[in-house]
Amino acid sequence: MTCVYCFKSVLNQSFPLNNPVLARKCKNVMLMVFTGNGKGKTTAAIGQAIRALGQGKRVFMIQFIKGLGYPSGEDGVLPGMVSTTGGKLHFEKGGRGFVGILGDKLPFEEHRAAALQTLGRAAVAAGSGEYDLVILDEVNVALDLRLLTLTEVTDFLDSIPSSVDVIFTGRYAHSEVLYRADLATRCDELCHPYQQRVTAKKGVEY
Repeated sequence: MTCVYCFKSVLNQSFPLNNPVLARKCKNVMLMVFTGNGKGKTTAAIGQAIRALGQGKRVFMIQFIKGLGYPSGEDGVLPGMVSTTGGKLHFEKGGRGFVGILGDKLPFEEHRAAALQTLGRAAVAAGSGEYDLVILDEVNVALDLRLLTLTEVTDFLDSIPSSVDVIFTGRYAHSEVLYRADLATRCDELCHPYQQRVTAKKGVEY
């Protein structure tokens, strides 16, 4: 079901609630979107994964852009949870690192190929019948950077079985993604240590 209130709020436009376009339902999947310029999007997705696991659900989480060269705190915990959850959690990193910033020297085509492979892995997981929740971390950013096309992303959403829930995270959520969302949360930055030139804190931001 299209999240009418969230869609109106994010786009800051006025639409009648009986608008037939906004009333269109995403035909297959419950889509949750965590976006915005503030901290907490990946954190929220991991929290949702833990909640789902606690209810006996099976969770597949894959990260775009973030690769093995982007170590983060969850890397030291989530892989180990595979055994403690009886194999109900799968976690992997599919990215090749930051794109076009912070010394990135990889050709754009390599980043795009990695994003396509990551999306493909998520599609296989969603269609396998082995998972109840599939998390695509930073997919919004991959779409914004044109590592993925909108058609590739919407085709993915259209292919998902009705038994599977999906989470998209990352800044710059596309309007079409928000249009399809059943739940959308925007993390707004009110203040942040880097505004005072404080570098990212281990265990808090990574």
